[in-house]
Amino acid sequence: MPRLVKTCLVLVFLGILGSILCLGVWAAGIYIFGLPSLSEQVGEPVSDLPRAQEIGLGLYLLARQQALDAPAGNQSTEIELEVLPGESAMQVIEALAEAEIVHDATLLRLYLRYRGLDRGIEAGRYRLDGGMSIRDLAASLQSASAESLTITIPEGWRREQIAAYVAVQVPGIDENEFLTASGEILPGYSFSDSAPQDSTLEGFLFPETYLVDPNGDAASLVARMLSAFEAQLDENLRSAFKNQGLSLYQAVTLASIVEREAIVPEERPRIAAVYLNRLSAGMTLDADPTIQYALGLQPDGSWWKSALSFDDLELNSSYNTYLFMGLPPGPIANPGHASLEAVGFPAETQELYFRALCDGSGRHAFAETYEGHLQNACP
Repeated sequence: MPRLVKTCLVLVFLGILGSILCLGVWAAGIYIFGLPSLSEQVGEPVSDLPRAQEIGLGLYLLARQQALDAPAGNQSTEIELEVLPGESAMQVIEALAEAEIVHDATLLRLYLRYRGLDRGIEAGRYRLDGGMSIRDLAASLQSASAESLTITIPEGWRREQIAAYVAVQVPGIDENEFLTASGEILPGYSFSDSAPQDSTLEGFLFPETYLVDPNGDAASLVARMLSAFEAQLDENLRSAFKNQGLSLYQAVTLASIVEREAIVPEERPRIAAVYLNRLSAGMTLDADPTIQYALGLQPDGSWWKSALSFDDLELNSSYNTYLFMGLPPGPIANPGHASLEAVGFPAETQELYFRALCDGSGRHAFAETYEGHLQNACP
């Protein structure tokens, strides 16, 4: 037998032996040390799955656990999929891959196989999108009658507004359930380390259009919104935040203020520049939206008081950027991508002031000096 062939056979044998040893160590760890079982990590396997496949697939899925909960495909793509009677799970997976609803067809196939869900795909119509996770897709494909709902979260809403809206639109989600699921910083995300320990997920619930299971739970939706937020942050934007001297959490905090201030999209970089200039100059931000956030729910049912009084400007709150220097303790709303970009790449200007024009256009007049700011006041 040629030496090369012998060498290859030895390597194959060693690989198989190593896999067996790894499986044995894991099984021993579960038995002796009480490590979490595979089913606790990735879900219960189908009952008639051979033991070797159960462990092998389970370990593979365990290694890809984060990918199971991340957006499965192109988040901007959605389809109405028709599954015909007699179509196999593989045909459905191929259709989803071709439509860019799922990038890793193998992961979806093996997850369906492990859970036994490949047998339960119903014939019928499904509305699916690439922002759904592998777990979401697998669950949705089990019930053609439970057609996905479309919900759209606008830029600039605060967490309570999102919770109230979702509770009305999605039968399976309660308002308090959503507030609880979004009520504390979760580990494992890029913003987690820079956020204060008592923070909520305000600012990181990315405003987007989502397809959701009508019977889905709040935790799954929150996880998808956080994954959508993470997808906005390429290395250029992360570096841009650092160049502005901001942590990720600080950048999102400032972006949330820009989101609430800007009515005309092209003014976002200029508004961001004004706030960054004021921070550099050691000035207070004097941002009305931070006071509106602190004032909270109004008697008329709105969350954003439209006209602030002089008494409001004296509000004793750490979110009052007229009284306290620097950024507020955290984001005041959930900004979109354009506001995040504006903070990373602000306009090149020395302006320190802006105020709304008097024509109702939503545009602002900008000034470098306080005297110029006064001159921009409405007659």
